[in-house]
Amino acid sequence: MIDTQTFRLKDYELICSAVARDNGCFEPVLVIAKQAWPSRPRMIAVRCGAHPSAAVAIESAHAQGLEWVANFG
Repeated sequence: MIDTQTFRLKDYELICSAVARDNGCFEPVLVIAKQAWPSRPRMIAVRCGAHPSAAVAIESAHAQGLEWVANFG
């Protein structure tokens, strides 16, 4: 099961997901796409962790996406 939320920040779209693992925990997944042409969605390596719920994993991906845009955007 994959839960997804999309956020917009400046010229970027942050696609934050949570993937369920066998141990009942969730891992964050982050894809960032620039809203200007040419747009190349990039899967960003995020710090993995055993998050207790999909919502917490998505919040983690979102926070890391904000950090990425601040540093590299």
